[in-house]
Amino acid sequence: MGKVVGIDLGTTNSLVAYVRDGAPVVIRDKSGDALVPSVVSVDEDGTSYVGREAVRRLSTDAARTVYSVKRFMGKGVDDVQGEARLLPFAVRGEAGGVVRIGLGGKEFTPPELSSIILRELKRRAEAHFAAEGEFDFEVDRAVITVPAYFNDAQRTATRDAGRIAGLDVLRIINEPTAASLAYGLDKRHTGVIAVYDFGGGTFDISILRVEDGVFQVLATNGDTHLGGDEFDALLVQRELARCGDAMLSAEQIQDIRKAVIHAKIDLSDGERTTLLGRDFTRVEFEAIIRPIVDRTLAPCRQALADAGLKPSEVDEVVLVGGSTRIPLVRRLVGELFGRTPHSELNPDEVVALGAAVQADILMTGNREMLLLDVTPLSLGIETMGGVVSKIILRNSTIPATGSEMFTTGVEHQTAVDIHVLQGERELVQDNRSLARFTLRGIPPMPAGMPRVQVQFQIDANGILSVTATELRTALEQTVEVKPSYGLTDEEVERMLIDSFEHAETDFAARLLIEAKNDAESVVQATEKTFRLPMFAEIAAEDLAPGEQKRIEQALIGLKHVMQSSNRDAILQWTKVLNDATRHLAEVVMNRSVKEALAGKNVEQI
Repeated sequence: MGKVVGIDLGTTNSLVAYVRDGAPVVIRDKSGDALVPSVVSVDEDGTSYVGREAVRRLSTDAARTVYSVKRFMGKGVDDVQGEARLLPFAVRGEAGGVVRIGLGGKEFTPPELSSIILRELKRRAEAHFAAEGEFDFEVDRAVITVPAYFNDAQRTATRDAGRIAGLDVLRIINEPTAASLAYGLDKRHTGVIAVYDFGGGTFDISILRVEDGVFQVLATNGDTHLGGDEFDALLVQRELARCGDAMLSAEQIQDIRKAVIHAKIDLSDGERTTLLGRDFTRVEFEAIIRPIVDRTLAPCRQALADAGLKPSEVDEVVLVGGSTRIPLVRRLVGELFGRTPHSELNPDEVVALGAAVQADILMTGNREMLLLDVTPLSLGIETMGGVVSKIILRNSTIPATGSEMFTTGVEHQTAVDIHVLQGERELVQDNRSLARFTLRGIPPMPAGMPRVQVQFQIDANGILSVTATELRTALEQTVEVKPSYGLTDEEVERMLIDSFEHAETDFAARLLIEAKNDAESVVQATEKTFRLPMFAEIAAEDLAPGEQKRIEQALIGLKHVMQSSNRDAILQWTKVLNDATRHLAEVVMNRSVKEALAGKNVEQI
C-alpha cells in the first residue's frame, strides 16, 4: 500500500499534507514554500507547467495559461460567460456540456487542468517521502477538500480530477470542516464553532457543534463565486480605468494584476505601499473592498439563522483562507460574532492540515471522533408543471437518504423521465439541473396506477445516487447520477492515458522549474527589501559606493534570464544576485534587531 495524504485544492493556491508522529504537517519544497499556485500553463509541444513557473508565464504567454480553474469545476458554459470575457484564455463548450478551456491550439476540461495541479502535489509528496528514506514512497490515496457550498456536479468534478491524477479519492470533505479538525476543536467536550472560510475564489461559513466526540455541521452557507479574486478584479479594473482608452495586451493586464496582488499583500501588514508607482494606503484599499467583505456577512447571518443560533451562542470563531489575512476582514468578523477569531494557525495551511487529519482517521481509526457533515443545497426532482419536489432538504446531515412516491400522468405509459435538480427555488427553471435519466419497462397501466418510488442517497463525500422502483411490479433501476457537467468514464480514461504519455516531458521540465522557483524567491526577497521604509537610510549610510547599482544590475540580469529556458544561466545569475545582496541582508537584519531591542533593558529581553 502506498501513502495517503490530505490535499487542499484551492482556487489560488494548493497544498498537500500528511500526519507524522500523530501531528499533521504541510509538505514544503526545498525553499520552504508550502503553496503551489493553482496556475497551469501548456507549451506548444504539450509540456505542462504548474505553480510558480506557470505564474511567470502569465506575463509572457497569457493565452496558454489558466488560473482560478476551480471556479469552472462542474460548471456549464452559460454559467461562466460573464467572467470569461475578462480572461486571457478561451472558454468554450456546448450548451449543457462540460466547459472546455482553450490554451493555444488545445482544449482542456477543468478536471483535466485540476489533475495537473494534483499530480504536482502528488509528486511533491513522493519526493518528500523519498528524501525521508521511506521505502514505499508512492502516494496513491488522498482526502481532497472542497468548499462547503460546492454542489454535486462540482464535487464529482473534483473526484474526477483526482482519478485523472492517479489518486484514489478516499473522501471529499468540506473545507470548513477540515479547518476545525486542524484546530483540534473536535476534542472539545461541547461547544459551537463558526468557521469563516474566505479564500481566493470561494467563501463559505459553517456552524458546527461538538458534543461528546460527535462533530456535527449544523448549517452551512456561502458563495462559490466570492473570494480574494474579487479584490484583485476590482483593483485591476480601477487601474485599467486610469489607462483610459489605451489598448493593453493580455500580458500587460497580467502585469497589472501581479502588481495589484503584491499591493494587497503588503497592506495586510503595513499601512501603505506603492501600486504601479503611486502611493496606496490601507485606508484607501479598505474603502474599495468594503462592499465585497460585507457580502460575506449575509451568508454568516443566514447560517446562524438556519442553525437557530445567535452570534453570542457561538463559542469559537475560526478564520480560514488567505483573504482572512486582511485586517478589515478580521475586524468585521470579530464585530459580527462579538469575539476575537482564532488565527493562530496559518490560514493558507489550515485546510490541508485538516484534510491530513481526516485521511489519518480513515486509515487508522486512531481518534474517537464522528464527523457528521451536511448537504449545502436541497435536492429534488421535476414534477408536473415545472415544479420541484424536494426529497433531501439543505443542511441535512450526510450520509443521507430520502424518497418520495410518484405515478404516471398518461395512459399506458411505459417509461418515466426523471429530472434531478439542486437548489432552493420552487420552479425547475430557477434551479441547477444535475442529471436526467429514464426508468423504462413499466407495464402499460392506466394513468395513476403505477407506484414509482424515487430514492436519493448522498454518500459521505456528498455525491448523489438515485434509485427508481416501480412497486407494483418490483421493477427496479439504480442509476449512477452523472451531473450534467461531468465527465464520462471514457473521457477520464483518455485523460489518464494522456497524462502517462506526457510524464517524461513533464519530468524533463521540472529541473528548469525548480531553478526558476529558487530564482524568484531571491528576486522577491530583494524587491521586498527595496520597498522597506528604512531602505533609503540603509542605502545612504550602510552600502558601499556602487553596491546598490550592482544589486540592481544583478536583479535585472536574473529577471531577464528567468524568461528563458537556460537553466545554467538562471543558476549562475541566482548566485550573482545572492552574492550581491549578502551584505545588504546582514545590514537589514542588524537594523531590525537594533530596532526591536531599542529602549529595553536586559530583564526585558
